[in-house]
Amino acid sequence: MHVLIGYAHPELHSFNGAMKDLAVATLTGAGHQVTVPDLYAQNFNPIAGRHDFIARAEQAHAARTSGFAPDVQREIDRLLAADLLILQFPFWWYSVPAILKSWIDRVFAYGVTYDFGRTWDRGVLRSRRAMLSFATSAPPTASMPDGRNGELDRMLWLLHAGVLALCGYGVLQPFVAHAVAGLTTRAGRARRGSICQIRSETRKSCSAGKSATSPSPGSSRLKIRR
Repeated sequence: MHVLIGYAHPELHSFNGAMKDLAVATLTGAGHQVTVPDLYAQNFNPIAGRHDFIARAEQAHAARTSGFAPDVQREIDRLLAADLLILQFPFWWYSVPAILKSWIDRVFAYGVTYDFGRTWDRGVLRSRRAMLSFATSAPPTASMPDGRNGELDRMLWLLHAGVLALCGYGVLQPFVAHAVAGLTTRAGRARRGSICQIRSETRKSCSAGKSATSPSPGSSRLKIRR
């Protein structure tokens, strides 16, 4: 299986970086091919514009004529080559970092990942799977239906449904690392060990079609309400 991990964090030694490294080690150890576009390290341009195109500045035209600029086409090629997409990021302001949002805007182009009549169950990427993996400083209780931050599923709906499911992806359950801010070194090691175990289950579930966050039986896909 070819796995693409879209990684977005500016700090090399961040907790998200540890999560990414463990995912790469676990998946490659299982024999999968893994590609990691590190958006900050490669100075991915977060600004969409005419520079996205060789000639006419319009996504549908570029999709028909191979008219995307080289940096956009490189990311499109990576995306289309992947059987599984994992987006790894810090959960900033209830969303993804701006650089990852811009990667979605520029790479999930009309005519490439979706088209008229080719969305949802008939989506371009319907034979593939996608998963969100992120860290947040809030404890799990803050993201419950009655939590102070609001229900997490509702916050993720725009990504799960409005981006991934719309393009046809089978959306796996997300992995969320809660309360990572202020971890001591000892606690940090323990949390990393927990992540490694979860990654191991993720590796097995991606192959077996089970839940991405639990080894227990069940559907691997979220029920996306439209």
